[in-house]
Amino acid sequence: MSELTKPLAGIKVLDISRVLAGPWCGQMLADMGADVIKVERPGSGDDTRHWGPPWLAGSEESAYYLCANRGKRSVTVDMAKPEGQAVIKQLVAQSDVLIENFKVGGLKRYGLDYASLKALNPRLIYCSITGFGQESPYAHRAGYDFMIQAMGGIMSLTGKPDNEPGGGPVKSGVAFTDIFTGLYAANAILAALYQRRDSGEGCHIDMALMDVQVGVLANQALNYLTSGNVPQRLGNAHPNIVPYQAFATQDGHMIMAVGNDEQFKRFCAVLSLPALAEDPRFATNGARVNNRALLVPQLEAALAQRSTDEWLAAFEAVGVPCGPINTLDRVFDDPHVKARGLKQTLPHDQAGQVDLVANPIRFNGTQMSATTAPPHLGQHTESVLDELGISLEQRTALRAAGII
Repeated sequence: MSELTKPLAGIKVLDISRVLAGPWCGQMLADMGADVIKVERPGSGDDTRHWGPPWLAGSEESAYYLCANRGKRSVTVDMAKPEGQAVIKQLVAQSDVLIENFKVGGLKRYGLDYASLKALNPRLIYCSITGFGQESPYAHRAGYDFMIQAMGGIMSLTGKPDNEPGGGPVKSGVAFTDIFTGLYAANAILAALYQRRDSGEGCHIDMALMDVQVGVLANQALNYLTSGNVPQRLGNAHPNIVPYQAFATQDGHMIMAVGNDEQFKRFCAVLSLPALAEDPRFATNGARVNNRALLVPQLEAALAQRSTDEWLAAFEAVGVPCGPINTLDRVFDDPHVKARGLKQTLPHDQAGQVDLVANPIRFNGTQMSATTAPPHLGQHTESVLDELGISLEQRTALRAAGII
């Protein structure tokens, strides 16, 4: 599928966000074929360009920046200056979507807030991403993923119980809340584009990291709201399914994900412990959840007797879900990951090429992943401003003044 036939071909997105949640949203839209113009500060650009090491060899790009900016065009504009604001407004006039993650009210002094830009382009879909939303007792606060993971409850659920060695709250190994917020924002933008088709009007989308973090508490939120009991940390165990956790083997660890009673019977048979499946304390999932403290030590003792690979082969042969705990080198060497093309190698104008993680969405068997590498700072400034009709003489003057 060419860029011209992707589902968002013809949609123009102005991405004035930085770090992760906003850029992740913009990257998703770029993968789908939108023309995403990333507006950055002259001289420094997106903060994440400097969040290294590691750096892409032969370039100035950090790995962090590379993870969220493929498929975009980079333009450097100083929005703090009136001349820069004028350039951005010219871009807005031709755009379908704007993504920003400035503090609440921060863009009003530049005339780049939603009310000002709606007057310029009534069809504009303006997506604001903040820590706590446009209307909140905390609206004035900055929002960072780590802080939001703590405030939004996920860290109270992640990690070992306090009474176990190494117990205590733990954050996710990636910026979980930022990424989910980027995905929710992209979904909201797609819905707004669909609505605009009929109404002809744009809208203001208000995304808050805190809202998203609470929204993805999923079954744990309902465990609390349904029972009134506050869920506690269970390490790698599951609050509603047993056995559904990591177990030590003779030479490492593995995951068991026994999702129903029939699977549990087959699991026990492989362990040579068929009586466990007939024991009324363990015969049903509800009973196993209530009696996990009695059951799990018996399973741990049995699983410690053989190697991970031996157990994996035995359980897979009878359809009991299980898996290894892979390090990232093993992830990218996995036959599935290779077959699905999840590592994407693209040409890079400074480094020659760059390895990226491809978008996992497929349309009619074709991967929805942008085919151009994350741009270096200001790579497309001249071409984009030329498209706006800004003359070479004007661009030269703007560059001399440090506006672009």
